[in-house]
Amino acid sequence: MQSQTRGGTSSQGDLLPFELINPEGDSGFLVLCDHASNALPPGYGTLGLSPAEFERHIAYDIGAAGVARGLSAALDCPAVLARFSRLLIDLNRGPDDPTLVMKLSDGAIVQGNREVDPFQNRAEFEHRLAQFYRPYHSAIEAVLARTADTVPAIISIHSFTPHWRGRTRPWHAGILWDMDDRLPAELLRLMRLEPGLVVGDNEPYSGRLKGDCLYRHGTARGLPHVLIEIRQDLIVEAAGQSEWAARIAQWLREAEALPGLREVRHYGSHADMPRNTQDEEMRYGQEHTDRA
Repeated sequence: MQSQTRGGTSSQGDLLPFELINPEGDSGFLVLCDHASNALPPGYGTLGLSPAEFERHIAYDIGAAGVARGLSAALDCPAVLARFSRLLIDLNRGPDDPTLVMKLSDGAIVQGNREVDPFQNRAEFEHRLAQFYRPYHSAIEAVLARTADTVPAIISIHSFTPHWRGRTRPWHAGILWDMDDRLPAELLRLMRLEPGLVVGDNEPYSGRLKGDCLYRHGTARGLPHVLIEIRQDLIVEAAGQSEWAARIAQWLREAEALPGLREVRHYGSHADMPRNTQDEEMRYGQEHTDRA
């Protein structure tokens, strides 16, 4: 099964909004990929966009699916991957986030989303929540329910563009996190031991987004978690995806022995702080609406 289908349409057999890989694997880790695919389900055409737009970062996280699959294999752990494009509905947003269904993304006007919100076309908005958004998160919850006897670490794989708004991004990868620093701090330490590897700490984005996937499944549950961003030019080809999957697996195995990692601990979230405190914390990254 191809997780990405060029031109933004899916094959007839791929109607589930998620792909579950290795559900019976080692429960010590769970790999997620919210933006794995650029496909759309039947009936949506191309949302009014040209097929070329589905080759861009606005439709999916280029290379992330291959890394997630490789990481699941290397760790012998379950993985949940999105089967449809973030342009349909963004699985890494809270259900009340205004960017849940994007109408404008990096200069592209998404005509098929023009009225899809709780006020103009509530029926379609609720349909996408029911058919595509909630089943993905329910699949994650089902995997976590099967690992109730352990405390799995959740690893979310994303990718970012090498350039943004005329600026070159210097990072090869970024570690995004909120208040639970168990995995992020150790991963940053291990990654920065590698000569020449430039790693961002809550760069190029902030990991402090209320209601996002890790807020919901990691922060709220007290499970260790981290979002790993990889620069897209490094993983656009299969060889780069395999290389980064192996490297991340090695770092995670080294971090696995950390004291307290396999404990439920509730750290809370910066996103739940009073607004004036959040403003002070915004130095850790761009506004999430600027993500690309």
